[in-house]
Amino acid sequence: MVQNVVTPTLTAYLPDPSISNGVAVIVCPGGAFRMLSLDGEGKDVAQWLNKQGVAAFVLKYRLLKTGDPEKMAPMNLSRVKLSLEYANANPAPDNHELNDVIRLATADGQRAIRIVRQNAAKWHIDPSKIGIMGFSAGGGVAVGTALLDDPEGYPDFVVSLYGPSMVDVHVPQHAPPLFVAVSADHKPVSSGCIALYAIWNEAGKSAELHVFSKGTGPFGIRKQGLPSDAWPDLFLDWIKGEGLIN
Repeated sequence: MVQNVVTPTLTAYLPDPSISNGVAVIVCPGGAFRMLSLDGEGKDVAQWLNKQGVAAFVLKYRLLKTGDPEKMAPMNLSRVKLSLEYANANPAPDNHELNDVIRLATADGQRAIRIVRQNAAKWHIDPSKIGIMGFSAGGGVAVGTALLDDPEGYPDFVVSLYGPSMVDVHVPQHAPPLFVAVSADHKPVSSGCIALYAIWNEAGKSAELHVFSKGTGPFGIRKQGLPSDAWPDLFLDWIKGEGLIN
């Protein structure tokens, strides 16, 4: 875990050239904008993507300044009551500091996409197949990149794992395909994810949603012996179905 990020970084994980398929994914770990799970929702995910022939880039985006992490009070989302409007699942909509960091983190996500697209030839990436995958708060960052008008920093697909939108969702005309997965017992996050899928689908854009009956908290890529273990295979089926991987 890392906290107090003020300078964003992007770490590249490239697949073996013999299996590379030209697809790239920006990976945004979660941590409630207060920390980042750089291993379980970052490096481990990137290495799994590499095995699928996908180039991965782990983004360390800007966070809230929390001071001493050992004295940091945990965020208990189970007590948060969401008032969902325009699929905005921000748990503290009046917190100006949080809203500022959401904006900064989303800008970091778009900059990461721009960097990968600008260096696509060097990294043997198809510039039209650059997506972004986020976990928890990182899912909010991923979704946010698809809501802004920035052609060079726009994702070709979005994957959100238990990460609802943290801002109002006004689905753009050029909205990319969206994949969402969450466990039903991850409340109120699951409600936000369902609302995100619904508004994307109602806009007539490609969207897929999986709500697993069980999946302990932030399940990441690790196997738990629970229904949520299925998400990586479902994601691969989805990305192939979208024509991004042959």
